[in-house]
Amino acid sequence: MLDLAQSGAVLTAALVDVPSVSRDEARLADLVEAALRRYPALVVERDGNVVLARTELGRTQRLALAGHLDTVPIAGNMPSTRSDGRLAGCGTSDMKAGVAVQLRLAHLVGSGALTPRADLTWIFYDCEELDADSNGLGRIAGERPAALAADLAIVLEPTSGLVEGGCQGTLRAVITVPGVRAHSARSWLGENAIHAAAPVLARLAAYQARAVTVDGLTYREGLNAVGIAGGVAGNVIPDMCSVTVNFRFAPDRSEADAHAHVRGVFEEWDLQIVDSAPGARPGLDSPLPRAFAAAVGGAPQPKYGWTDVARFATLGIPALNFGPGDPNLAHKPEEYVEVARIADAETAFVRFLED
Repeated sequence: MLDLAQSGAVLTAALVDVPSVSRDEARLADLVEAALRRYPALVVERDGNVVLARTELGRTQRLALAGHLDTVPIAGNMPSTRSDGRLAGCGTSDMKAGVAVQLRLAHLVGSGALTPRADLTWIFYDCEELDADSNGLGRIAGERPAALAADLAIVLEPTSGLVEGGCQGTLRAVITVPGVRAHSARSWLGENAIHAAAPVLARLAAYQARAVTVDGLTYREGLNAVGIAGGVAGNVIPDMCSVTVNFRFAPDRSEADAHAHVRGVFEEWDLQIVDSAPGARPGLDSPLPRAFAAAVGGAPQPKYGWTDVARFATLGIPALNFGPGDPNLAHKPEEYVEVARIADAETAFVRFLED
């Protein structure tokens, strides 16, 4: 059993020591569900490997706290270890330290130690580290959006203890360059598709990405090749080459705008968009998000990357990223979290909820 009365650092270690690689979250979801059901003040339900809990205190505002239970594959970094003020192990930063903070707040509210100014909803979900269609939060947003209803959502992704507003949108596209197959000994009889892809790479190398300020936060875009494929055999002129590009776009662009922009950059070639997700604006333009940022302290930063704040934004819910982990350590074998940041994050939430 998980003991939510323990410190955030001890609880993080306990969570890390339960393997929960994407699609294998059931055991950890069982433990989270059982721990939350010990508090009569919380209404708890299970939907697949998503665990939802909420208070019904009759407050005029509601805060949603979202964190994913899954990790990337284990890389020789389990069980957790602790030394020199750091807790190391798979998922410590991304994002079991954040999940531990969620659970600590559930304990404080459920035990009566904290009387919050807002009602709370906790969402613990699966498959965040996989493709967008597998994401547990996305499934709930599509099937049961009312379960996520809130005046403000906080996604406890790693942010090194700073508020990060919004997120970039992302898309992947595959550019296909044709050629004519021939024997390499008679290459003049063919057209080399790999050679013909050179102008695509030159276009990428010359591309000038924007840096754009959105609601006071500056986002940097990026358009980059992330894969290239072609070739038939060691003695064959290839008749096809494909270049996969990734566009990270600022949240002032819609998905449709981003699609049109990429198609315009590569208008001479056949291009297929294979995956995309919208960005989210910073969400700091109303009183409640600003009050949360003030409780955390420090200057809010833009989120470089895509996070599930975009799912809340699509539902019309302001959302921020805030968690104790370090995003630069996510997915690394040497991943760790600073123990002090776990306690600091809990304190910031308590300060906000008591204000």
